[in-house]
Amino acid sequence: MSKIERQPFVAGNWKMNGSLSLVADFNKKLAEVKCDAQVVVCAPSVLLHGFEKVGFSIGAQNVSHLDNGAHTGELSVEMLKEAGCDYVIVGHSERREDQGESNALVAQKAQKSIVAGLTPIICVGESLDVREAGNVESFVAEQLNALTSLMTVDELKRSVIAYEPIWAIGTGKTASPEQAQEVHEFIRGYFSKVDAELAQGLRILYGGSVKPDNAATLFSQQDVDGGLIGGASLKAEDFISICQAAN
Repeated sequence: MSKIERQPFVAGNWKMNGSLSLVADFNKKLAEVKCDAQVVVCAPSVLLHGFEKVGFSIGAQNVSHLDNGAHTGELSVEMLKEAGCDYVIVGHSERREDQGESNALVAQKAQKSIVAGLTPIICVGESLDVREAGNVESFVAEQLNALTSLMTVDELKRSVIAYEPIWAIGTGKTASPEQAQEVHEFIRGYFSKVDAELAQGLRILYGGSVKPDNAATLFSQQDVDGGLIGGASLKAEDFISICQAAN
């Protein structure tokens, strides 16, 4: 499967932002948009009920690896499905750092999501220290190793990978198109050693200060299949421009 055959994918990660008025604005504006990309909005869980999902899908920003029980503040896969989610972000660098989520836990969450019928958007990426030390590939490979050691090829085929260089998230810094392509190519090459069909069909998103004015150049790279969008996903016009850049 070539890049032409992989449907572009753009997901907005609102993080701890948003309101029901913003949800209403997105409902109206996204319903009027036509684009080739698969579009997903990942909003705080308390806002998910307000989305009409006309022309786009919704996702959560985290999920528990457990089914239920005495786990205050956690959300299960079944709760997310009941809320209308088709997708869920797992392993975002902010949760890996703030909540101490390990590579193994991220893999468990991804597998739990798939078994329940949700598509995980699995985040990987390096810090500036790792990049400057020249260890990007080995660092990302460790994150991917946790996935391939737990998940089957079929489960991996039902996943989306998002490469987010931590140093470019919310900093205004963006990996150059060449830097993004280099790591995306490495990730696809990694999965090609697991299964060639998996690697060709896997959608790999770029995340890290994607904006309307740089999206088209980033998305034109051979192994970049779309984006996981942070700050720019909070303004409907900007998010729509980015989605259309993925056409």
